[in-house]
Amino acid sequence: MDHREHHKMMIKDFRNRFYFSLALTLPILALTPLVQNAMGFEWTFPSADYVVFSLATILYIIGGWPFLSGMVEELKEKSPGMMTLIGMAITVAYGYSTAVTFGLSGTAFYWELATLIAIMLAGHWIEMSSVVGASAALEKLARLMPSTAHKKEGDTIHDIPSQQIQDGDFLVVKPGEKIPADGHITEGESYVNESMITGESRPVHRKEGDKLIGGSINGEGSLTLEVEGVGEDAYLSKIIQMVQNAQEAKSKTQKLSDRAAKYLTISALTVGFSTLAAWLIVGFDLQFAITRMATVMIITCPHALGLAIPLVVSVSTAKSAQNGLLIQNRTAFEQARKINTIVFDKTGTLTEGTFTVTEVSRADSAQIGKKEIVQLAASLETYSEHPIGKSIVAYAQEQSIELIPVEDAKAIKGKGISGTIHGSTILVASPSHVRELGFEIPPSSDEKAVTRVFVVSDDVLIGSIILSDTIREQSYQAISSLQKMGITCWMLTGDNEATAQAVSKELGMDGYFAEVLPDEKQTKIKELQNKGLFVAMTGDGVNDSPALAQADVGIAIGSGTDVAASTADIILVHSNPQDIVTLIQFGKATYRKMIQNLIWATAYNILAIPLAAGVLYSLGFVLQPEIGAILMTLSTVIVAVNARLLRISKEPAN
Repeated sequence: MDHREHHKMMIKDFRNRFYFSLALTLPILALTPLVQNAMGFEWTFPSADYVVFSLATILYIIGGWPFLSGMVEELKEKSPGMMTLIGMAITVAYGYSTAVTFGLSGTAFYWELATLIAIMLAGHWIEMSSVVGASAALEKLARLMPSTAHKKEGDTIHDIPSQQIQDGDFLVVKPGEKIPADGHITEGESYVNESMITGESRPVHRKEGDKLIGGSINGEGSLTLEVEGVGEDAYLSKIIQMVQNAQEAKSKTQKLSDRAAKYLTISALTVGFSTLAAWLIVGFDLQFAITRMATVMIITCPHALGLAIPLVVSVSTAKSAQNGLLIQNRTAFEQARKINTIVFDKTGTLTEGTFTVTEVSRADSAQIGKKEIVQLAASLETYSEHPIGKSIVAYAQEQSIELIPVEDAKAIKGKGISGTIHGSTILVASPSHVRELGFEIPPSSDEKAVTRVFVVSDDVLIGSIILSDTIREQSYQAISSLQKMGITCWMLTGDNEATAQAVSKELGMDGYFAEVLPDEKQTKIKELQNKGLFVAMTGDGVNDSPALAQADVGIAIGSGTDVAASTADIILVHSNPQDIVTLIQFGKATYRKMIQNLIWATAYNILAIPLAAGVLYSLGFVLQPEIGAILMTLSTVIVAVNARLLRISKEPAN
């Protein structure tokens, strides 16, 4: 069963238990003298106490089961939290009330037991329903591999399931297909799109002897590869393992509500047993001392605390979605306020992730204009399989430039393409090939940072076209705003040094890491964390998933892959880096609301516990359960209203 299905089942379980508990809570309240006095009616019948006891027993077992089993788990792990606090409170309430039903002098607290279980089930249901269930990241990673492969044996080729691929097999990869396993090319050449694996934005030319990574996408050529590394040795399997390890490590982070519950549990136990001991020491009988202890521990019941966080989570999750943020891990969202370093993937995050024509230049000696240069190049590139050629054709179509017929088109593998247009020999080629032909092209400072092709007509250089992965408009504002907030911005990319340097300089980043492989991306995040920095990572591809899982807060760009999205803690729906500023501001606002609610929720306890313990007994005042109930209700209402007041300012940070 994947994570999402498990999440849905848990939501359904809490919902069903809540409705069941509510149905039993109503008759318990109706038969409680405290409630009858408050509502101004009286209703009883023979054996009413035993009916209430029976209903409460069923409620304690069925409604309280998630908390009782959760308490056992938390105590096993020596990490008491919310489940321990609730489990302890309902057990004391049930145990003491049962003793009263069967003879102990005192007041039964079945109403406390019932309302606590119902409210806590509602709180957990609200919280779980509001948080987006994280998808099965690891399954989606595995799905990158095709389900079948074309195995070559002698002169025959037949399809086999991917699970049956073994080291040493020869596989045929047809144009446009996913590469089914790691290996090296024994026959053929092609351009391979490895961006989802390595982060390198340009499709790379692969020929005989070159290595291929399973999960990357073949271009227009047909390839034969010999398999090297299957199963756990495969590159993608290693990425899956890295993601799994990082997620497991991060899941140990304690939630804010659990920390508050832990301290409240310790306080309740300490004050409870201190109350028992104090009354026995000063000479009161055991029954009185037990009554005071039980009252203290039951009044500690965290009704408001149970709703303090879930209600803020519910409101903040809904408002986050309206602001283009999908929260998958609320613990990480709570931590967003601590971010002091953000690492951005380049391709597809800071940039659009697609090659576009950014500049057309004409040579001084050229007799034609820039539009005609594009027309000649695009007409010729319609015969090219190269991704750069396709980008030039797409640009011409966007500019409504009409293409013209070409004769004798010939691809020059890895170098360019030539052909005849209107009787002139036209060549579109890389800088290195044009230099080989004897043309004087001065080295350009941006030669490695962008892709430049030259257009030659009848042995005369007439112009050049520059293509690059364009920077998102919003990236400029996002980096500037984050730096004003005192956050250091780094860039991490599989691209070459020159490209990385150019983009980093253009955006004014604080630094960059270039030519980084996926496993190294995760290592870079760890290096920053080891310096004591609180690191967020923003990415969009499979190659980013280990780093997204490793980071304190993983942020995925919505236009990226499903794998990146399911590995991340938060998804930017609109693929707008500027939304990260909103995320941090909203994280701070949400955390403030949570703290306010925790203060309101625990203030009730701070006031009620000493009074219930009997600190004012000498003045003739001991807190009665009915007063405790009123305080409890008031605290819960304040917490609910305060959660609804959550707001976020959309002003840019100064």
